[in-house]
Amino acid sequence: MQRDNITIVYKDIKHANLKVKPNQEVLLTVPLDMTDREIEHILLKRANWINQQLALFQKNTQPNKELVSGESFIYLGRNYRLKVIESNEEKARLNRGYFELFVKNKNDYSRKEKLINDWYKFRAIEYFQKNIEKYNAIVKLEIKAVRIRSMKTRWGSCNPKKSYINLNLELIKKPKSSIEYVIFHELVHLIHNDHSKNFYNYLSLHMPDWQKRKAKLEML
Repeated sequence: MQRDNITIVYKDIKHANLKVKPNQEVLLTVPLDMTDREIEHILLKRANWINQQLALFQKNTQPNKELVSGESFIYLGRNYRLKVIESNEEKARLNRGYFELFVKNKNDYSRKEKLINDWYKFRAIEYFQKNIEKYNAIVKLEIKAVRIRSMKTRWGSCNPKKSYINLNLELIKKPKSSIEYVIFHELVHLIHNDHSKNFYNYLSLHMPDWQKRKAKLEML
């Protein structure tokens, strides 16, 4: 882990707070009385997580795909080769290990992009809702709205006061177990609106392997 992109900010707070920004800046906000040794301990302890976040943001800034046959697309943790097919009927589907894209004009990038994004969003709505129902059987609290959108820094978020759950569209590309972790994580925030000991105790009680599921989020 490089240290030249790490910013240390001292504030009148009780606990340290570590963030990795999309511009790949690492921001560590610490109490006014925290020592250099304690800061070094935090950075060493969280080094793997920091590197994972940096790699994620770097991957998300890579050039867009050309949307031509042979490119790789991910769905539920599995890679599928794109096969672009000229057809009067436009649609996208998975078929025998391929992500098939039927389009009238193979050179129409915008149309291909829309068909692919619409397919991902439709699958995400369907799959996320199924898992929300599964894990809300544990939490047993009302969810007034589920929003699926593109987010640069989070896989999900929760607004306990309004009972809203937000999920990152990119999450549909991750392994099933990791998707379940993110969904359950956000649902637990309806009960515990923080990352306190009580939050993690509840999470661990109903999903003992949550750390393994979380680790898989950054593997693809």
